[in-house]
Amino acid sequence: MAWDIQQIQGKGIQVSKNFRRGCSIWVAPNGDPRTNATKLSECLVEKCPTEKGNLEISVQGTIVPAPNFNPTMDAQMLGGALQGFGCDKDMLIDILTQRCNAQRLMIAEAYQSMYGRDLISDLKEKLSDHFKDVMVGLMYPPPQYDAHELWHAMKGVGTDENCLIDILSSRTNGEIFQIQEAYCLQYNRNLQEDVYSDTSGHFRDTLINLVQGSREEGYTDPAMATQDAMVLWEACQQKTGEHKTMLQMILCNKSYQQLWLVFQEFQNISGQDIVDAINECYDGYFQQLLVAIVLCVRDKPAYFAYRLYCAIHDYGFHNKTVIRILIARSEIDLLTIRKRYKERYGKSLFHDIKNFASGHYEKALLAICAGDIEDY
Repeated sequence: MAWDIQQIQGKGIQVSKNFRRGCSIWVAPNGDPRTNATKLSECLVEKCPTEKGNLEISVQGTIVPAPNFNPTMDAQMLGGALQGFGCDKDMLIDILTQRCNAQRLMIAEAYQSMYGRDLISDLKEKLSDHFKDVMVGLMYPPPQYDAHELWHAMKGVGTDENCLIDILSSRTNGEIFQIQEAYCLQYNRNLQEDVYSDTSGHFRDTLINLVQGSREEGYTDPAMATQDAMVLWEACQQKTGEHKTMLQMILCNKSYQQLWLVFQEFQNISGQDIVDAINECYDGYFQQLLVAIVLCVRDKPAYFAYRLYCAIHDYGFHNKTVIRILIARSEIDLLTIRKRYKERYGKSLFHDIKNFASGHYEKALLAICAGDIEDY
């Protein structure tokens, strides 16, 4: 079971300020506040007194803070790697994929002070293609990276609906608010207004509901779960505009804990899984968004494992999707995503990336994914 950082703090538990807002926190399924995740470095773990003892909090990411970190030395090495007509791409990979985001931001500050230049701008100038997308993407703080991806999904002709679905269906309220702020600061535009103007129909209505970040947190009501399940069942039977609205209101506003109860009641009432019912009754991006919400409620790492598998196999390696998920989840739950991927698809994520990517682009992705040689 995963608690995000807001839920932990909401229980009066002190959380290390080194934790990024929105991280998933893994605890034992029985609710006993003891992590069942691998303990990471001390700056990512803090023991907090509770009535059941000390709570150890850790993140299931592949990228953790580097020990003996020296931003000035890293900035100097990056400056050397980026000098001249070529660049030392291996050095870029070794540094930027082995430092956590907070450390990368400190490196960027040191780089600016040392050379009087912006590190992101230099990376964009010296690099190209998908390798550039990876290296530049690593330099954005998480909210800015999500805002950057959403902006590019909607700007110009056409819309990358799958990007909108992946980000907006999976982020917590706190993450959504930070994305809104970053989007406004970076592009001087309102995220909700851009989503509204770039999409349509019930797909748009559902996205707008998600952008508002109004999901209940931690609240459960078993009696209401039965009523909500009946509404979902009717929405899958009648499919009127009113029923579609009620469907998306429940999926976008009820807490994850409440929706677990609702999905179980739906199964009891209809004899059918909610995902199967949605797939039978709806189509298009509206259907994909509803299913994404349900899958994220049930098991977010499994959802991203599914999206990675589709991006690698169904679309002939959809680079943007692979890059976005690996970077966005690298400090949150990429270890768990790797585990779900191997369990469900037989081959490791490391293996599939190695088979489909190449060159320094492949090296960068594999460094973020991490894994041992036996994963191949």
